[in-house]
Amino acid sequence: MTEKTMKAVVLTEKTKGEDVVLSDIKIPHVIPGWVLVKIKAFGMNHSEAILREFEIENSYIQKPIIPGIECAGEIEDPSDSTFKKGQKVVALMGGMGRSFNGSYAQYALLPVHHVFPIETKMSWTDMAAVPETYFTAWGSLFDCLNLKSEDTLLVRGATCALGYAAIQLARALSCCVIGTTHRQSKMHLLEEAGCNKCILDEGSLKTKLNGKYKALELIGIRTVKDTMESLKPGSVVCNTGVLGKVYEWNHFDPIKDIPNGVYLTGFYSNYPTEKTMQDIFSFMDEKNLKPLIGEKYDFKNIREACMALDSGKVNGKIVVSME
Repeated sequence: MTEKTMKAVVLTEKTKGEDVVLSDIKIPHVIPGWVLVKIKAFGMNHSEAILREFEIENSYIQKPIIPGIECAGEIEDPSDSTFKKGQKVVALMGGMGRSFNGSYAQYALLPVHHVFPIETKMSWTDMAAVPETYFTAWGSLFDCLNLKSEDTLLVRGATCALGYAAIQLARALSCCVIGTTHRQSKMHLLEEAGCNKCILDEGSLKTKLNGKYKALELIGIRTVKDTMESLKPGSVVCNTGVLGKVYEWNHFDPIKDIPNGVYLTGFYSNYPTEKTMQDIFSFMDEKNLKPLIGEKYDFKNIREACMALDSGKVNGKIVVSME
């Protein structure tokens, strides 16, 4: 009996977007504790570009590997779980696309503890734009910054999918939002996203800010010290992004580098829960929020989608649809 096959992106070494191809491989068999998900759509993330750029050479990456850290789809085979065939789910993180095969495929075998049932009125494409990006924004804003409606939120490096999601969630909460970008040509995008104030980031914000804010730092280590030094005591900074491509803070001295009265925290998105994921979808449905999608691609055009991800020129989330 011939085993059924599927289309997937399979990586064994560093791979540029222009070199990504679809391969025919066997659809995985279920095992206890794992479920087979038929993928309807998936979002693309900066971390997947990092995987292809250099991270795949590390020993902790399973090779060959199907990349992709999130997806939306339906249960194809529930194995020994309580899921039902055809049930609508999302999945994200937990080693997806690194320790085990991820979402750049028609089917994915995923650990049940990182697959979550979802009730929503969203389309598959919109659902796929939510899991990783909005979970990270949600956790940064509410778990780490304890954002309230009366707060002013500063988003540094705001013209990315995560920045747009954070702006959208904060504005839905009636917060005042300040967004920054280092490109003059993108200032209008911040206005369109809902920012109350837009700042051109020319390297330092020390002369451009004057207040006590909750700050979401998306550029990362390259600018987090300047962000903290630009805020008044009582401010809180959540370092979440690495757009600046600096991944470690060498010679960090918390006594000297964190200004008196300013608080520094960070959000790590590897531990989603069913409650949090459903809370996000329920909040978005209740507020009539539509995920902000920059570009949509069909799976057959995954090469072009990866090239777009590598270029960094897409304003917002890239979503790939199987249908």
